[in-house]
Amino acid sequence: MARDLIVEVRGLTKEFGPRTVLNGLNLEIARGEFVALLGRSGSGKSTLLRVLAGLDTGIGGTAAVRGTVSVAFQQPRLLPWRRVWRNVVLGLPGHGTDRELALRALREVHLEGHADDWPRTLSGGEAQRLSLTRALVREPDLLLLDEPFGALDALTRLAMHRLVEDLWSRHHPAVLLVTHDVDEALLLADRVLVLDDGRIGAEHVLTHPRPRQLADHLDTRTRVLADLGVIDHAQAL
Repeated sequence: MARDLIVEVRGLTKEFGPRTVLNGLNLEIARGEFVALLGRSGSGKSTLLRVLAGLDTGIGGTAAVRGTVSVAFQQPRLLPWRRVWRNVVLGLPGHGTDRELALRALREVHLEGHADDWPRTLSGGEAQRLSLTRALVREPDLLLLDEPFGALDALTRLAMHRLVEDLWSRHHPAVLLVTHDVDEALLLADRVLVLDDGRIGAEHVLTHPRPRQLADHLDTRTRVLADLGVIDHAQAL
């Protein structure tokens, strides 16, 4: 039986002037699947995410997304002049003033006590949880995460990993996580993809049950690091 695909990309090419960033890239993501995308800086990870979000046009090939899309970026991009709960439902068709909907969503990330606060009073981790809440309240078929934990400290990042895993298991959107963190990808994803030379250069399927430990994936970690060109470090593990 054919997979229920949310994302189907065929021969995707994206150029910026003389530079080809994506070069005949193919990608499929099934409904409910959690995919992590790794690659060197400038490899086109965020460009691919922006294409799937409909934020970047002028492409070659096709990039089809079936269903609704939400995005959470590295910076929460909150509106400082709107209360926390109003940021949750901002722009949501027919629910722009639905406080109860916002409170239900905030309870999922343990922020209901901040509903009437201003965004500037939140910590970095709280602001990122709010950004995720705003994305998930739309019940998207595809959730795009563009390095959402990159600015967080190590302990907050670990807590966010558990939160994202929990929210994904409850809402079950397809997820594409763009990250530089190999361990993060191995802990969260069903598949880890490595972008190289504008295409998917390697794929690693992860089958260990959740919650995972890094010890479950030491061999895969070594292979992913090698795919990224971190040969010396990979050989030392």
